[in-house]
Amino acid sequence: MSSGVPLSKKFLAELIGTFWLVFGGCGSAVLAAVFPYAQAESNPLGLGFLGVALAFGLTLLTMAYTIGHISGCHINPAVSFGLWAGGRLPGSHLVPYIVAQVLGGIIAGGLLYGIANGRKGFELSGSNPLATNGFGAHSPGGYGFWSALIIEVLLTFIFLLVILGTTHKKAPLGFAGLPIGLSLVLIHLISIPITNTSVNPARSTGVAVWAGGDAMAQLWLFWLAPIVGAVLAGWLQRHLLEAGEA
Repeated sequence: MSSGVPLSKKFLAELIGTFWLVFGGCGSAVLAAVFPYAQAESNPLGLGFLGVALAFGLTLLTMAYTIGHISGCHINPAVSFGLWAGGRLPGSHLVPYIVAQVLGGIIAGGLLYGIANGRKGFELSGSNPLATNGFGAHSPGGYGFWSALIIEVLLTFIFLLVILGTTHKKAPLGFAGLPIGLSLVLIHLISIPITNTSVNPARSTGVAVWAGGDAMAQLWLFWLAPIVGAVLAGWLQRHLLEAGEA
């Protein structure tokens, strides 16, 4: 659907899309879910896990219909790896897509940090400063390394199966964005307590580079696990689920 679009336009679309995902999703957590007065029981402004999960799903859903026809709306290096493994993305596009996604995430993280820093008393503290991902002491629910590794591989695997299935040539046209966006909501509802939910190395990198410290030290897991899960899903879809189809 986007095969005739120049790579430069795809690059820009992926950068903008990933910017919106990180700014909207992480921004909901940083600016709304943990705002000091949002924790008061009488105040309705605190988004909580459900609100943050919806924010991530909505950013993906809105971008799917905004840039899907341009770049396919990967806005996630794991998705690009999964589509490459599934035979849906040329290898020559993989690095440009990932560079665009990481740049978009870092720009969003920096802008988010600058806005949040405008509030008196703001500081990069707590287990997940600037909505970073982590395990052990940096897991919102205190989950360890193996729990983080398993959940990130598993949920990215399922996420890619949803993407590959709903964008298949035999799937109903024009509806892929809805199940893909809703699946990201569900993924966040499951895994926010475990890793603060990555399933997207660009999302993790975009805020980790500004938070520094342990967020950067643990970042490798949030590249490795999502990519492994995505590549496994792409291979499965291509060689088993779709094998022999005309």
